[in-house]
Amino acid sequence: MSSESKLGNVILSESEIGARVRKLAEQISRDYAHVDHLYLVGILKGAFIFLADLSRQLKIPHVVDFMALSSYGKTTTSGAVRILMDLREPIENRHVLIVEDILDSGKTLSYLYHLLKERQPASLRTCVFVQKKRSVPEPQLHAPFPIDYLGFVVPDVWLVGYGLDFADQYRTLPYIAELRQDK
Repeated sequence: MSSESKLGNVILSESEIGARVRKLAEQISRDYAHVDHLYLVGILKGAFIFLADLSRQLKIPHVVDFMALSSYGKTTTSGAVRILMDLREPIENRHVLIVEDILDSGKTLSYLYHLLKERQPASLRTCVFVQKKRSVPEPQLHAPFPIDYLGFVVPDVWLVGYGLDFADQYRTLPYIAELRQDK
């Protein structure tokens, strides 16, 4: 099966994504109009496309930095997270916005939110581009941290495009599609 034939339904079109990114940037610009600089923290690798588009739409002074995180081991149940790349500057007394591509289990973002909170920023908020809709509510997943800005709620399927990947493929698609898991 070719890589293109593995793509299923388009979940979010390029135009839908662009319109929502503009709306998020407008809201963030209003909410942070009173601060000198907003410190945007993008989570690699997935958030880089969303962060680039979002930061270009902001009408307020801001700086961009990145962090890279990874779960220990091969399982998704361990919950252990490690930092592969940390911020270049201290964030104490700075207004920080964590920018994440997808909220799936919530473990990584929860870990990061609490880690950065300990570094005593002036404020700490989160911006998540897509959150998977769960068929069974899992209240423990999202309770430990707020989602201040949310792009879309999407189906609980494997998604690719606009930063989301499968084995480092499809990340640069300008839209988000379902990846078929045909055998």
